Amino acid sequence: AIGSKEFGAQFHQKAVFLEKSIKRKYWVNSKQMFADRAEKDLFSQHTNALSILTGVVPGEFREKLVEHLLVDKTIAQASIYFKYYLHLALIESGNGNEYLKWLDIWRENIEMGLTTWGETSDVSSTRSDCHAWGASPNIEFFRTVLGVDSDGIAFKTVKIEPHLGDILKIGGEVPHPEGLIKVNYERHKSKIFSQIILPKGVSGRFIWQRKTFKLHEGENNFSLKE
Repeated sequence: AIGSKEFGAQFHQKAVFLEKSIKRKYWVNSKQMFADRAEKDLFSQHTNALSILTGVVPGEFREKLVEHLLVDKTIAQASIYFKYYLHLALIESGNGNEYLKWLDIWRENIEMGLTTWGETSDVSSTRSDCHAWGASPNIEFFRTVLGVDSDGIAFKTVKIEPHLGDILKIGGEVPHPEGLIKVNYERHKSKIFSQIILPKGVSGRFIWQRKTFKLHEGENNFSLKE
């Protein structure tokens, strides 16, 4: 993408090799999951979330794998820091509207009076460390809920795909090298009214209910069915 064709070809070749090797050594068809090691006896949210994010999981098994990530408590569970990757995998798999339901650990932090996010998932013994590993909601309220994300190198284009869950009205601003990206959403009578303002020279796309709409610099307004 940035012009280093030789490195691109080299890394692509390594990626293809790794994908084949991982599928051969770690995929357990009877469980429809990837194991953590070659003995195929240990399983985790960690390994399987990464298999989704890297596109390694066979497409026909992806839905079942997502189900494991959501409900299977027999596999090793992600800690507060690794939930960043777990949530990304679930969002990429079409579950973004459930995001606000996954934040129990952070709600525990707040209920215990912590003023910053703790380092570990055991809230009763963690410290108020202002630990970056646990701070993923600080990003995801903008990238997932409001849906504002980069869609090109250096944020030259944007993708806006909100996941509002049960939220009826919300808005916010995201800094961009050319200015502020501003979004406002309001739902009323089975419709969503969206206002998206992009800085000068910035374009992109708005995605709602799997339909894509072009965005141009300045103000963009949409009135769409839920």
